[in-house]
Amino acid sequence: MVPGGIPWPMATDAAGNVGKIYGVYDEESGVENRGRFIIDPDGVIQAIEILTPPVGRNLDETIRQVKAFQHVRATGGSEAMPAGWQPGGATLKPGPALVGKVWQEWKPGK
Repeated sequence: MVPGGIPWPMATDAAGNVGKIYGVYDEESGVENRGRFIIDPDGVIQAIEILTPPVGRNLDETIRQVKAFQHVRATGGSEAMPAGWQPGGATLKPGPALVGKVWQEWKPGK
C-alpha cells in the first residue's frame, strides 16, 4: 500500500468487460460510469448506485449501507434499518404491525 493510500487493492478494467456485465460501460465514450455494487456473501446484489462522471460518490454513505446490510444479515432479517440509520441507532422490527406506522415507530434524530 502506498502511504496515505486506501487500505485495499483497486482493480482496473481497461477493456470494460466488467462494466459491460454490470451495465455501467458507456460504449460511446469508451469508459465506465462510476458504479457501486454491494454484493452479499451469497453473491446477491443488495444495492446499486451508478453515477455519471461529473458527480462524486459518498464513501461515508457506502460504509453506512454496508454496515446496515451486515446488521440485517446478522439479525436474520429480524431488524430493518430506516432511512438515515447510523450504526448503533434504533432499528425497526419488520412485519405487518409496522405497515403504515413507520413514522410512529422511527423518530429521526432521537
